[in-house]
Amino acid sequence: METAALVAPVTALEFLQDAFLLTAGEGPVLTVYSLRPHPKVGASLSVLQHYRIHGIRPRCLADVPEESSATGTFKEKKDVSSEPNFYDLAVFGGKAVRLVRLHVDHHDGEHLRLEILGPLMELQDWALDVRWLSRDKLCVAVAHNTALLLDVITGSVLVQRSCLEGCLLYSALLLVHESWADTVLVGGTVFNQLVLWKPEGGDKRDKAPVERRLLGHSGVIFSISYLQEQGWLASASDDRSVRLWGVGTLGGPGGKCGVLNPDCLRVLYGHQARVFSVHLSPGKVFSAGEDGACLVWDWAEGGKVVRTLKGHRAGGVRALAVSKETGGEERWVATGGADGGVRLWRVEGGEERKERMEEAATEKLSDLKFAGQGLPKVVCVVGEEDASWSQSKFVVCTDQGLVYQYSDEQWEMVWQGAPEFQSYCAMETITVSVKDSTTKVSLCAVGNLSGSIQVFPISNPQCGILLTGGSGKIHSLIWQEAKNSIYLLASGSEGLVYRWCIEVKLDENCSLALDVNRLPPFLLPPCAKRWLTAAVCLHSTSWEFLWVCGDRRGSLLLFQEGGKLINKGRKQTDKKGVESEETGSEMMEERERNEGDDLTLQPLSCLFGVHGKQGVTSVCAYQGLLYSAGRDGCVRVFRVCPALPESFKEKTNGESLGNKLQLEVLRVQRACKGMEWLERVLFLEPEIPVEREEGCENHYKTKKHNLTEELEGGSGGEEEKTENKGREARFVIVGFHAVHFVIWDPVTQERLLAVPCGGGHRSWSLWPSHKGVWPEYGAVVFIKQGAVLASHPPGEAPSWAMKGGRTRGWGLREGVHGRGIGCVCRLGTIRGIGKGSQTETEQREVDRVEGHWEIMVMGGEDTSLTILAVHPESGSVKVLSVITDHISSVRTVTAVARQERGSENKSLSTLLVSAGGRAQMQCYRLLIGWDKQRLVPSCQVIQVARHRLDEQWERRRNRHKTVKMDPETRYMSAVVVDENTDGCLLALACSDGALRLFSVSEVKRQIDLLWETFYHQRCVLSVAVCSLQDGKGNRYKLLFSAATDGKIAVWDLTEASFSSAATSSGTQPPPIPCLDIPAHQSGVNSLAVWAEKLGQQEGGCLVTVASGGDDGQLTVSTVRVQYPGDGKTGGSRGFSQMSEPLVPPQTQLQSSNGLHLHLHPQSHMPLAHAAPLTALELLSPGLLVSTSSDQRVCLWRFSSTGISHIGVLCSHVADAAGLAVWEGRMIEEEEGDTKRKTRFESEQEVVIFRGKGSQTGLKTMHKTAEGETGGRSNRDQETADEAESQEPVDSLSETGDPVCKTSVRKRGETASESDSVGTTQSEDNSESMKKRGKTGWVLACGQGFQLLRVTDTQMDAGMWTTRREKENHRVTLQEESI
Repeated sequence: METAALVAPVTALEFLQDAFLLTAGEGPVLTVYSLRPHPKVGASLSVLQHYRIHGIRPRCLADVPEESSATGTFKEKKDVSSEPNFYDLAVFGGKAVRLVRLHVDHHDGEHLRLEILGPLMELQDWALDVRWLSRDKLCVAVAHNTALLLDVITGSVLVQRSCLEGCLLYSALLLVHESWADTVLVGGTVFNQLVLWKPEGGDKRDKAPVERRLLGHSGVIFSISYLQEQGWLASASDDRSVRLWGVGTLGGPGGKCGVLNPDCLRVLYGHQARVFSVHLSPGKVFSAGEDGACLVWDWAEGGKVVRTLKGHRAGGVRALAVSKETGGEERWVATGGADGGVRLWRVEGGEERKERMEEAATEKLSDLKFAGQGLPKVVCVVGEEDASWSQSKFVVCTDQGLVYQYSDEQWEMVWQGAPEFQSYCAMETITVSVKDSTTKVSLCAVGNLSGSIQVFPISNPQCGILLTGGSGKIHSLIWQEAKNSIYLLASGSEGLVYRWCIEVKLDENCSLALDVNRLPPFLLPPCAKRWLTAAVCLHSTSWEFLWVCGDRRGSLLLFQEGGKLINKGRKQTDKKGVESEETGSEMMEERERNEGDDLTLQPLSCLFGVHGKQGVTSVCAYQGLLYSAGRDGCVRVFRVCPALPESFKEKTNGESLGNKLQLEVLRVQRACKGMEWLERVLFLEPEIPVEREEGCENHYKTKKHNLTEELEGGSGGEEEKTENKGREARFVIVGFHAVHFVIWDPVTQERLLAVPCGGGHRSWSLWPSHKGVWPEYGAVVFIKQGAVLASHPPGEAPSWAMKGGRTRGWGLREGVHGRGIGCVCRLGTIRGIGKGSQTETEQREVDRVEGHWEIMVMGGEDTSLTILAVHPESGSVKVLSVITDHISSVRTVTAVARQERGSENKSLSTLLVSAGGRAQMQCYRLLIGWDKQRLVPSCQVIQVARHRLDEQWERRRNRHKTVKMDPETRYMSAVVVDENTDGCLLALACSDGALRLFSVSEVKRQIDLLWETFYHQRCVLSVAVCSLQDGKGNRYKLLFSAATDGKIAVWDLTEASFSSAATSSGTQPPPIPCLDIPAHQSGVNSLAVWAEKLGQQEGGCLVTVASGGDDGQLTVSTVRVQYPGDGKTGGSRGFSQMSEPLVPPQTQLQSSNGLHLHLHPQSHMPLAHAAPLTALELLSPGLLVSTSSDQRVCLWRFSSTGISHIGVLCSHVADAAGLAVWEGRMIEEEEGDTKRKTRFESEQEVVIFRGKGSQTGLKTMHKTAEGETGGRSNRDQETADEAESQEPVDSLSETGDPVCKTSVRKRGETASESDSVGTTQSEDNSESMKKRGKTGWVLACGQGFQLLRVTDTQMDAGMWTTRREKENHRVTLQEESI
């Protein structure tokens, strides 16, 4: 097995002269990012074999290194006229240290290359810190408070000295100078102390004494940093604090130990969880912790937090690096998260610069000191889209009908309304362009109780006009700009929404004039609160203009106006026009009476009350989808689509439907708990992509890539833009949480902005928000208790906005899950497609570079589902979508995928079901395609249904007669029992001891509980299903369930599978198990089931059940299934045992459908793993893959002779909990005389997939077809170093993306092995099979995930032996029948 991709927590970061960033987030892999001119991947190399990297220490060309970012060494000033061409690095982690050289070619685009300098130096203890002492010596601090002096040439330990305080250290800091005698070690002990000692101190015959001891922490110390200029020491602890100590001068000539009694200068509390890293710099303290935040402290002013850097998902920040200040007093800050992501920030330096974003956003509210008449009721921010905060103007309307404008710190009255505008007014503003001019002007519309609307330019209010919207109250005003036109919507009485098209132009005197055309009004459906609250205009070539609106009742409405209707209305208004303020009102009322109801538009589609009774607050459109927010705490993603014929069948009486349209809700996104009052949605700007530099090497790559100019510069066009539309964008939610105005990120689950405004029910305006995009900075203006307040002084620009800062930073590597991944499910393969039309040669080049992407779904303890694409060839990982609908951890996922025929793996449609804690189940439809612009897959999530057991219990009529469902019930495992075009049947294992069967209807959008049984009487851990088919075409379903008592129950669900899912809950009696299989001494965590059809003479089939449990045992049980009418059941000869069989006295039972089940003796592997076996999957019949928390992934082969171990790999994923496996083929094709490329093709997958615990068996009549997947590599000959050390030395690719090694086998052995392994006698002479071999893929997940390739040698060896033994077994069964 070989690694193809790995995502693990980032454990080490280091900067090199503000030009390069060194990261370690893939176990033993060291990656270099070039930061100039923009961040991009430069090189990657596997360094520490099976050890995880925990530290990187660079050495410059001088004998004594410069001070590194971990602040442990002294700085020697040396003038370097030119930048070095290489850097020597000491990389350490676990019990190993290794030297690596980074080569930099400054004349060739800073091409980077990593080179291993020497052998792996393995230690007897864990290395905590490493420092360069000279060119050939390293000083190492290890976990048991010991210091080592290593010779890097020989790898031997020259000196070893321990401290008298012989305790375990959690952190250590070495301070070195010129010699071993000058070295000082500071260690953070498990006893919450800091001890300082000298390896050369005291009597050399004894252990070194402790020179200084620092007390004060109440938790273990995770990180230590020292600042030489100030003589300060910082420590980060488990007690959530950072402490600063005045220790004086440490190290240097003679190994100084500082002041005799060090004082604690400051205690910094600001983190909400453990603090993992700390870094000291002049004027600033940087700390990062488990709460996912990196805090920047200003210790000169009492240790206040001046900036918070957040961007990682749950799990915290595990690594921190800070570069040195440049000439512009700026520095890079890099953070590595437990989610495997790496983020980069630009932070200003210097003590005089104060960037206290939190204080500006939450404490320093600026009172604009409104001095006009009356009380302000409505406030709006006006100005151009690109206007800065200091250039923005505020407009306020009071209860006296007066409009004021705030500019240059002064209030000025703009417009004074008639008496009818007093006591109530509705106001809205918009900035538009003047026709045939580059000038922009801000329009203001004010409505009153009598239906009058005053529209005027703020800069020239005397040019205003008076419009009439009925005779009642104007509830709301909405401006909308669409296709170079400005529309004004006024919601009046009796559900009428009056509309005007307004145009601003210059008259003969070059003064502003408004040209208004009246449009037919909308008529809202009858309801209690019948007025409009939000609207958006859509322009489509197919459907003309569409209007999507939201009302106060919480409904979403769709209106359509054809071209004829708009033209008719405009012709009538062109004749009358819009009159002056004196006569306009009477003429428009007369016109309204003349037109009557003929021009009133009725809604085409209505989603009544989808946002609850509190109403819809906003509707917006973005990239082909619609987003609505309401006061029910939800954001709904929906679209306009043609209506289904069934929905109009009764209404039309068979008439033609034409272009009937409807609104379809795709997904519902809730905000955080307690945030019910949502106002709008803002979209996040796409992050700066991190380019892969040409010449990037990877530790898995052996094939060289050449990226052609055609692929880089290919043009798309309208077709490309249309195809990329309709994909959900990344957005944040704006609303009120308690007394705060909040901008909430639903993916990272954090506040991006919080302003204490007093809560909802107030007028507010956000800057900047004209384009509906959140640029990651902003300010809010609102009204509170008659005062106009701003979150930032309007006279000055926010510093983070001036510098273009990003609160989330730049993502160098995407994170996946911050906490443990508990389940994984593979959906299928998506093939890469280039830009625009391409020739066959160009498409072949796209296949070579872009390849195929494997689509995965993962669920974790962070309550989220992540849909991601993995490129097995390069190891690239792209997060397609994140779903955060679960309220507890996700324990299991299962899917029914359909690869569209004729699509050539370009699209994939999947029905996904996820379940977990709090008895919650979610069902989604995933539409996965290819994004031609970004050249990665894209995913659209459609929410189908959801279900919770407590809600189901509340709807029962006789619930007083039943036991109330335990709210803490967890779904442990799920499996698809049967499927149809409407949905599927699901069996779920529950922690309350129940086995439940659900029906999922995609058309009805609901999940129903069919029956439940408490047969196991204890927690059910796993379920699996097996589909059978006899010779007559009759289908049977067997369900296997396992619990904590170590027994496996077999259920015959044939009748349940094909019964109507529409049956009401509780009417179907739960079945009775037809067989019990004792398999383990404790809980059974995972099941893998497969079936083998026997010959016609013996009849029936053999169903094999493999199980893994908490006892670390692997058990394989075989059940002989005899179909009704097939004769007697055969015996059990041909099966041997490795241990005493655990077979019940009655091993032959009959199900209700006439199936005869006979249990054969079992096979056991008692010590399959050193820890509980957490996941077990079937790679192919007879070939099993298992994993455990012992971090091993094992291959097993089962046959009639028992279970045998055929392969193992030590994974870099801790707490492995889930597996996903699939098969593929490896095809080698010649490329000229010397080159050879290898293509991996996935076998056509079974339509049902499963995650952890959601097991499925293979269908006995299933035939696989080949479908191409991504992946290529060449089988280069092993180097001499690999042959001697058995460690792969990776070749370096000159261009393109990294790929994965397929085998370490010599090229000359390829043909002979593929001829002899995995083929039958009739295929031995086949020329095509010489270059084809089976390959398997294994994805193990836990604290991260690792994608492994099972080589064709292992696959074919297992298959060949299994096939031979199966043939022997068939002969045995035939003899029995005779």
